[in-house]
Amino acid sequence: MTYVEYKQLNPFQRFAYNFKKFFLNIPHALASFFKAIGKAIVGFFTGIGKGFKNYGVTFVKGDWATKLSYLIFGIGDIHKGKYYKGILFFLTEVLYALYMIFFGWTYLQKFTTLGTVKTTQDFNELGMPVTVYGDNSMLILLYSVLSIVITILVFAVYIANIKDAYHHQVMRAEGGKPTSLKHDVKEFLDGKYHITLLSFPTLMIGIFNIMPMIFMILIAFTSYDQQHLPPGTLFTWVGFDNFSSLFNFVDSATKATTFIELTKWTLIWAVVATFTNYILGMVVALMINKKGIKFKALWRTLFVIAIAVPQFVSLLLMNQMLQTDGAINILLSYFNGGVNPHIQFLNSSALMARLTVIIVNLWVGIPYTILSMSGILMNIPEDLYESARIDGAGPVKTFTKITLPYMIFVTTPQLITQFVGNINNFNVIYLLTGGNPSTEQFYQAGRTDILVTWLFKLTMGSQDYGLAAAIGILVFIVCATLSLLIYNNSKSMKDEEAFS
Repeated sequence: MTYVEYKQLNPFQRFAYNFKKFFLNIPHALASFFKAIGKAIVGFFTGIGKGFKNYGVTFVKGDWATKLSYLIFGIGDIHKGKYYKGILFFLTEVLYALYMIFFGWTYLQKFTTLGTVKTTQDFNELGMPVTVYGDNSMLILLYSVLSIVITILVFAVYIANIKDAYHHQVMRAEGGKPTSLKHDVKEFLDGKYHITLLSFPTLMIGIFNIMPMIFMILIAFTSYDQQHLPPGTLFTWVGFDNFSSLFNFVDSATKATTFIELTKWTLIWAVVATFTNYILGMVVALMINKKGIKFKALWRTLFVIAIAVPQFVSLLLMNQMLQTDGAINILLSYFNGGVNPHIQFLNSSALMARLTVIIVNLWVGIPYTILSMSGILMNIPEDLYESARIDGAGPVKTFTKITLPYMIFVTTPQLITQFVGNINNFNVIYLLTGGNPSTEQFYQAGRTDILVTWLFKLTMGSQDYGLAAAIGILVFIVCATLSLLIYNNSKSMKDEEAFS
C-alpha cells in the first residue's frame, strides 16, 4: 500500500491495517530477535577467543615480574612501583585462597550432588533419641552459588592484575612511571567519579538481585518440594523435569492443563486490563481537560484521592462488598422487593469472577492513566489544533490525527510497563478473589488465578519450589520477549527524536 492510499483510509481502516501489519511483522521481529541473540552469542565466544589470545601474547612479551603475576597477584605492580595496587591484588588472592580452603570448597565439592549424607535418627548414651543432621542441600546450593560468583569476580581481578602488570611494564619501557595513590584517589573523585558513585549500587544489585536470580534459576532444575525439604531430607538435580511437567499431558496432565489454561487467561487478562484502563483513562482525561469543563482541579483531586488510598485496602473492601451478603447484593435487594439476590460475583463461575476482576481493576487503575494522560494533553502544542481547525478538521479528525497519535507515541513505553505489570498483577487477583472459583481440574490453582498467583500458591501452599521457579523463568521469558518485540517495533523506539 502506498502512502497516498494509506492516507485515504478512514481511521478504522487504518487501525485494522496497522493491526494486521503488526501481527504480520511478528515473524520478522522474532527472526531479528533471535538473530541478535545469535550475534551476541557469537560475539561472546569471539571475545573469549581474543581474550585467550591476548593472555598468551602478554605472557610471551612480559618480563619475569609480569610472568610471575600469572601465579601471584600483584607482583608485576609491586616490581614496577605501583605498591598499593600490587598489595591489594595480592591480598585479594590470599583472601580468596583462605575462603576456598576453609569454607567455599566444602560446599562447592558437593555442588554436583547437592549432598549425599542424609539426616538420621540415633540414640545417645542415655538412650534418648537424637537427630544426626547430614548435608543441607539448600546451604550447599546457596554457598556454591556464592563461591562461583566470588570465583568469577576474582578471575576478573586476576585478568586486571595481568593487564596492569603489562601496562606498567610498557610504561616503564617508554620512560614513564606509575601514578601515585594520591593521584588515583583524586582521579576517582574527578574524572572517574561516575565509577565511584556507581560502585556501591552495583555491588548491592549484585548481592540482592543477581545472586538471588541465579539461585532461583538453579532451583528450577532441582527436586526441591514438600517431599524434599532440607535439612530433614535432601533434594537433587532433576534437569528439565519441572519444565517438561508443564507441557506433558500424559504423565502430568493436571499440571500441564493448569499451565496452559492459566497462561491463556494471564495473557487475556493482561491485554484487557491494560487497554481498558488505557482507553477509558484517556476518555476521562479528555473530558476533564476539554475547554469549558468547570472544576477541573476538583475532578483531578478526586482521582488523586482514589490513588492515595492503598490499593490493598480498596481491593479488600471490594472483596467484602461483593460477597453474597455484601453491600452490592444488599443494594440490589432494594430493587428486588427487599429480597437479597445472593449474586456470587467471585465464586459462582469463571466468567462472572473474571469479569468482576476486570471491572474492579478499572476502579484502581484508571486514576493513574488519567493523571499521566492529563500531563501529556497539556504538552500537546496548541498550534497543531489551531492549524487543524483552520483546515476545517472537526473534533473526530483532530483526535485521530493529532491527539491519539501523539499520546500513543509518548505512552508506548508506559503501555509496555503496564502490560508487564498486569501479567504480574498479584494484588488485584489474589486480594479480590484469591484465585477462586476453585476447580479440581487445576493443580493448586483456581479459575481466576494468573501465573504469578499460581506461583505464590505453589511456594506458600504446596511448597513446590522447583515447579514455581520453572514457572517464574517462563514468565520472565514471555515478558521479556513481548516487551522487546513491541518496543522495538514501536515508533517511540524508531523515532525517539521527534513526533510527526
